[in-house]
Amino acid sequence: MAVLERLRSDHAPALLAFERENRAYFAASVPDRGDAYFTAFEERHRALLDEQETGTIHFHVLVGEDGEVLGRFNLLDVADGGAELGYRVARRATGRGVATAGVREVCRLAREAYGLSRLTAVTTLDNDGSRAVLGRAGFGAVGSVTLGGRAGTSYELDLGLSYGTAS
Repeated sequence: MAVLERLRSDHAPALLAFERENRAYFAASVPDRGDAYFTAFEERHRALLDEQETGTIHFHVLVGEDGEVLGRFNLLDVADGGAELGYRVARRATGRGVATAGVREVCRLAREAYGLSRLTAVTTLDNDGSRAVLGRAGFGAVGSVTLGGRAGTSYELDLGLSYGTAS
């Protein structure tokens, strides 16, 4: 059984393996992180953990039974009761409800642990899986965006008392 954990320093090796293993898969639907991300991974990981301590970001990893990272679920730009949700799931874990369960759990944490009242998210129009996950988690489309030169949609979720009723 996989468990969503708040990002820690000891996650670094498994997280780097996850990013390397899935780089081409992710680049098919979101802009590639670039080589610098991988060469400076340790420094970036430490900097993100430091920033996480300020409360402006909340990073989570979905960890499998063998300690492997199956996904990451992040809350970015935390301010004024809101944040932007970003997530990615390993190719080998897709199609099993992992992304939907992870998004639902991070939404619960956003409300209960971090005191947030709304989340936003964006995805490209050709990312059917991500659009479906956001819909299943209760996000509603609110506008059009451009991501890396590609057409996309912005979404919003009210984490009020009605959250969790979407199926």
